[in-house]
Amino acid sequence: MAEHKNTKKRLLAWLLLAAALVLAAAALGMARFGMGVWPYPVAAAAAVLLIVAVAFLRPNWAALAATLASLAFLLRFAARGYAWWGYALLFVAALVVLHHFLPAVLWKIVVILTCIGLVYFCVVESFIIKNARTDADDGRDYLIVLGAAVYRDQPSLTLVRRMEGAMDYLDRHPDSIAIVSGGMGPGETVTEGQAMYDYMTSHGVDGARILVEDKATSTEENLINSFAIIRERGDEPQGKVAIVSSAYHLYRAKLFAQKLGVTDAAGVAAPWGYFFVMLNYFIREAFGVTHFWVFGN
Repeated sequence: MAEHKNTKKRLLAWLLLAAALVLAAAALGMARFGMGVWPYPVAAAAAVLLIVAVAFLRPNWAALAATLASLAFLLRFAARGYAWWGYALLFVAALVVLHHFLPAVLWKIVVILTCIGLVYFCVVESFIIKNARTDADDGRDYLIVLGAAVYRDQPSLTLVRRMEGAMDYLDRHPDSIAIVSGGMGPGETVTEGQAMYDYMTSHGVDGARILVEDKATSTEENLINSFAIIRERGDEPQGKVAIVSSAYHLYRAKLFAQKLGVTDAAGVAAPWGYFFVMLNYFIREAFGVTHFWVFGN
């Protein structure tokens, strides 16, 4: 009787696993063809079925590693905005495999290095989090709005959030002028600067208060070109600039401004988007800050 029951459980587990793989394939297809938000719930359903299936199979280390790697794959390729969660799960899966195969001495070295890495990560995040807010200021003359992705001619949610922060700042400081900065990237049919101008003017901002910079392809170029526009107007950016970006990005944006000689740029944090998506970008930003500290860009 017990053996028959176990056979039924294994059969159910394999059916759940097959269903999870079908849903994962469907989520990937939906994501590839840009089917809105549908890949998200489908990928979530696939992940739940996968976890339940592995629970039925009573996983050993290999099953656990395979489950974590599968979830990482789903987060990386089927759910936009969760890639770094996927990388984190893949790292944990690698630790599971190493724990099984490495001799005790080498495993201790891996644990020590991992702990050092986590401590370093926390230190970097402390700088990022400390600057992930709007600085108190009395209104700067120029508000530089950093670009983000545009899907064909439609601004991404990240860019919309940045523009919301910019429009709120302009409303509170009627003498400030915005510089919307961003060139044209892959898959875009309009520059990020022009997309921001169109969006903000359609939402009530006077076009005379918006200057368009449409050549930049990086944060550093955003600031270089925007500072050049300010100087062309006979002004200097020092003491007169605020930078609008996503909360997680403000620390690095200020580092670039300091590198370019503007040491007192104020930060304006865009409203937060989805919580776990934002955490994903906070994780990613630690690597961006590290790259700046090491290479200066």
